Amino acid sequence: MRTFFIFLTFFIFLTGCASKNAFDEFNLTKEQQLSVSSLKSSKIISETGETQGVFSAIYLNEVYPEMYNSDECFFVYTFIKDSKKEMYDPQSTTGTDLVLKMNSKLPVKLEVLSSKNKFSHLISTNSDWNRYYLVTFKKEQTINLILENGQSSSASLVYQKDER
Repeated sequence: MRTFFIFLTFFIFLTGCASKNAFDEFNLTKEQQLSVSSLKSSKIISETGETQGVFSAIYLNEVYPEMYNSDECFFVYTFIKDSKKEMYDPQSTTGTDLVLKMNSKLPVKLEVLSSKNKFSHLISTNSDWNRYYLVTFKKEQTINLILENGQSSSASLVYQKDER
């Protein structure tokens, strides 16, 4: 029994000196690190308090400042229970209840993306159930994104801009 306790003490001592930890396995690129800090999500809640879906956005101006600097650009993905709903596109004539606004203004451009797109590597979850968009707004001092789902629900994301 004495040798067991000596062995156990020695074993605990050596395992406490391990140089690796769980975070050694996370190899994120600079863009992925920036996207994690820029990612914001919100539940879409109806007036009755029921969760209608999830709205998430990554502010691309922070992730790729050399590419996205003239306008405010976002990689947006949503999961909505009513899977037939599409986001309002200013270039399209089809009507929809799902409208994304920044500071109460409609987007300048909205591009629907497939589930495998050029921004897929920025997010940890990628699914065919989500809808993916590249959304562009005119440059503003403040950023308050609001996703309206008809008259019944909405979700809001607020970003702080870096003063450069």
